[in-house]
Amino acid sequence: MVRKPILQIREGLGSGKGPAEVYHIVPKEDLYGHGRMYAKIVLPPGSNVGWHQHIGETEPYFILEGEGIFTDNDGSKTNVFPGDVCTILPGQFHSLDNASDKDPLVFMALIYND
Repeated sequence: MVRKPILQIREGLGSGKGPAEVYHIVPKEDLYGHGRMYAKIVLPPGSNVGWHQHIGETEPYFILEGEGIFTDNDGSKTNVFPGDVCTILPGQFHSLDNASDKDPLVFMALIYND
């Protein structure tokens, strides 16, 4: 089967600020209870994924384009670039900010059960 991603525009992703383009690669029902999201996310300048927590699940981010600032569970901030993977363990808090004032931050996100 071949399908196209389903685009959803979300305002305040993870209680963040600004819009986000969420391209759902695999619908939740096709993850068969193993997770709830596999998506490419585009954050325009000024947008972020807000500080939030996952209980009973984990969510790695794979940075594809742009520059971001990842805030880890302990509050530490790390600049991230294409090819970086942000690992979020079950129960941890995290956020991701677009660090550019002109370019989007593009990344893959997978939310799956621990």
